[in-house]
Amino acid sequence: MVAGAPEPVAPFSHATEADGWVFVTGQMPTWPDDDARPLPVGIEAQTRRVMDNLVIVLQGAGLDLSHVLCVRAYLTAFERDYAAFNDTYRSYFPADRLPARTCIGVTALARGALVEVDVLARRP
Repeated sequence: MVAGAPEPVAPFSHATEADGWVFVTGQMPTWPDDDARPLPVGIEAQTRRVMDNLVIVLQGAGLDLSHVLCVRAYLTAFERDYAAFNDTYRSYFPADRLPARTCIGVTALARGALVEVDVLARRP
């Protein structure tokens, strides 16, 4: 568990590590300082909150987004939100250093979120 990261919405660790591989649990657009606070409104705001939560968890493991090799993203309104999600997501990575990624449309996410993202990072 990472101090300062959002309260998990289910029974899981923020991240686990084996042999230098760091598996970061899917982050929701929840607020790290107030789990009861309403989720941000809209896909852009929720994507920023999710990515910022991933940064918090990675920092807690002594890493940052430059260590991320693979990303899985889940969107509840895929056709509507895909382009806006991509624009916001892209702003977190240098254009020449994008991780491998899968983006999947799903029927629902915890807390009624529009987006969830998990990552696989590698310790140098």
